[in-house]
Amino acid sequence: MEKYIGKSVYKGIVMGPVAVLKKNDYQVKRARIEDPEAEVKRVEEAVEVSKKQLGRLYDKAVREVGEASAAIFEVHQMMLEDEDYLESMENMIRTELVNAEYAAAATGDNFAEMFAAMDDEYMKARSADVKDISERLVRNLSGEGDNDLSSMEPSIIVADDLSPSETVQMDKEKILAFVTVHGSTNSHTAILARMMNIPALIGVPMDLNGLKTGMTAVVDGFSGQVIFEPEEDVQKETEKRMQEEAEKQKLLEELKGKENITPDGRKINIYANIGSVGDLGYVMENDAGGIGLFRSEFLYLGRNDFPTEEEQFQAYKQAVQTMAGKKVIIRTLDIGADKQVEYFNLGKEENPALGYRAIRICLKQPEIFKAQLRALFRAAVYGNLSVMYPMITSTEEVEKIYAIVAEVEEELKAQEVQYKIPEQGIMIETPAAVMISDRLAEMVDFFSIGTNDLTQYTLAIDRQNEQLDDFYNPHHEAVLRMIRMVVENAHKCGKWAGICGELGADLTLTEQFVRMGVDELSVAPSMILRREFHAECDLGFVDIFDEYFYSISNVKYFLRTFYSAP
Repeated sequence: MEKYIGKSVYKGIVMGPVAVLKKNDYQVKRARIEDPEAEVKRVEEAVEVSKKQLGRLYDKAVREVGEASAAIFEVHQMMLEDEDYLESMENMIRTELVNAEYAAAATGDNFAEMFAAMDDEYMKARSADVKDISERLVRNLSGEGDNDLSSMEPSIIVADDLSPSETVQMDKEKILAFVTVHGSTNSHTAILARMMNIPALIGVPMDLNGLKTGMTAVVDGFSGQVIFEPEEDVQKETEKRMQEEAEKQKLLEELKGKENITPDGRKINIYANIGSVGDLGYVMENDAGGIGLFRSEFLYLGRNDFPTEEEQFQAYKQAVQTMAGKKVIIRTLDIGADKQVEYFNLGKEENPALGYRAIRICLKQPEIFKAQLRALFRAAVYGNLSVMYPMITSTEEVEKIYAIVAEVEEELKAQEVQYKIPEQGIMIETPAAVMISDRLAEMVDFFSIGTNDLTQYTLAIDRQNEQLDDFYNPHHEAVLRMIRMVVENAHKCGKWAGICGELGADLTLTEQFVRMGVDELSVAPSMILRREFHAECDLGFVDIFDEYFYSISNVKYFLRTFYSAP
């Protein structure tokens, strides 16, 4: 029995036969050629063949994982049209008089190394994409054609790494799990694995030469370990856990893919709050209908300088592509208060919660705001993106925001940069915004109520002050009246209103929110509720779920089962 620890990409547990996938040991030989133009012609022909193959992969991926996730193959096609990439191969052929196969392989290695050396994790992950493209070119130049992985038997795929094209070509019904020596959680393969619900481990320090196809393995995505040739007691324990997971999944599947409609016919969207691209896996696992709050300020934390427009664009783009058409609401930076960043040079404030923060920074320092808006509008082209502005207190602030938006749009238009002006909404988290919500509703596309700050400002309580815990009451009648007022004013103008604060997951208020007409509840995907709640609701299957159950599923089940308006 051999045990290895890696990094989990998608949680789950499975036991089954291993299929060791090894790359062809085909060595690309350097050969001197007499007719460089003929070799360049071969490259051009191989590029066209590769594009057609990628087109077929795109169509297959669209059917299986959705258009947004399939977009990687469009990206690969675009890479094959990249002038720098093509010119590098052609110049190598013409100046060094080398064969097309060698030029394609060498260029691929050079470009892959360039991406791998970058600091940004997303760009590092593109190294695998370049390798995938170059290997495809070499195969086509060598007459090997495309790999056929569609006829495999149900197996745990074990490999050094897997390219997106290899993953998509496999019959997903026959993939029990995959385990790789290398790989990245930001890679397109990892994204596809999550979309296809395939338990997966990466970064596993195993020796492929010591593994054989047909041997038995256990892949535990919860603990991040793989066990080859497990002993009998391990097999029995695994079978027991697999049965428990199957029962749990069966119950969860009853909720997945369904609209969140209460027994009396009212619909409410259940979205997730996240702080980074790394949380997207949890969102998918918990069947969130979308992302109700993407806290973009986390892109600004833990660093020494502002994130570039390109860095932000890649993060936002990845989020909307991964969500595959589901709504992604990205909040513009909410720096200040409890989120201090040294390079912003905000200065010391006696009461930062009431000070220079969020949209106030953006309006006073428009160059920071513009960089983020440019990234957001560019990313909006790739999916269902909405923008949300925090800490709004007046109509004048909204007018100033729109003026800056107009400037950014003109700049993008003049530069011929592809963009889209997305749905724009505001957070309602100040009493001022509540009281003029009738006027604000006429100006924006939606409201999202930030109940944490709204409670703080309404009750005049610093929620960071532990001495005031006994006085902090988010169920205060004033807070609930404000929520009702905001929802009513939104609906009068034909706009929707949601809740993205902690109250969104408060099941003691869910019925009230539904009665108020709240359209959306956004909660933490990984937030868990105590077993006692299940006992209170007398859910017969509590013991299957151990001690916890994800809040998204809880809210969904509550809405469909326990709530029925008169």
